Amino acid sequence: MEVYIDGKFYPKEEAKVSVFDHGLLYGDGIFEGTRAYNGRIFEFDAHIDRLFNSAKAIALEIPMSKDEVKAAHIETLRRNKLTDAYIRTVVTRGVGDLGLDPRNCKKATLIIIADKVSLYPEELYEKGLKIITVPTRRNQPETVNPMIKSLNYLNNILAKIEANLHGVSEAIMLNQEGYVAECTGDNIFIIKDKTLATPLVSFGALKGITRGVIMKLAAELGLEVVETALTRYDIYTADECFLTGTAAEVIPVVEVDGRTIGSGAPGHYSKQLKEAYHKYASSNGTPIY
Repeated sequence: MEVYIDGKFYPKEEAKVSVFDHGLLYGDGIFEGTRAYNGRIFEFDAHIDRLFNSAKAIALEIPMSKDEVKAAHIETLRRNKLTDAYIRTVVTRGVGDLGLDPRNCKKATLIIIADKVSLYPEELYEKGLKIITVPTRRNQPETVNPMIKSLNYLNNILAKIEANLHGVSEAIMLNQEGYVAECTGDNIFIIKDKTLATPLVSFGALKGITRGVIMKLAAELGLEVVETALTRYDIYTADECFLTGTAAEVIPVVEVDGRTIGSGAPGHYSKQLKEAYHKYASSNGTPIY
């Protein structure tokens, strides 16, 4: 594997950053996760736009244009001879000193890693996840806004630790008012009757790119699609529930906090949307070769 760092490629074992990089010292930076399917980078422009939006939100200047960043992604995939991959893009504040001041970091560091990924075992996509709600609350927009894909993911990691301690793979995070925000790494959806509902972005959910694709596909299947306030009651009493994310794609949920969701098996629309997403993703995107 070759890793891209600031215009050069390094073997995996030699891909390194300085211990004075503020991404390491302070979590000062951003990231993006992108997927390639069947020789195409899926929703490429949307991911690059979100990367640059995250950078703007934390006043981080990416030392390349969007087109240059996209070209670097394509070259990384070509160098690694990949047609199907998960691409992790990281932009840190760069090398500075031991102080907090970002002005002491002269230039941002840009890293691109392309590899295979399997977030959950395949059997869970067939049987569905059992998840819990955890005490750790989602960051407020006035602290570290969840819309920013920052390198400071400790909020999510603390919730993931709580999930792991309870023997489950994922956890629902509530916002400060007690409404459902999102999971530790995925957006959450429910289906009730023929309505697909997902939390409002303003309630602490990331405006996920997979989330947006699923909303579009659901409308094409004839579902009413709404962004709304959701409580745990809404989740418990839903007909179906599933999670979405770039790495996770679409994965059904069959139990939340010990409550069986629907029939206790992946629901009709969840399975349809999972299949529709795979079909759509494998036939759309920016060609790599």
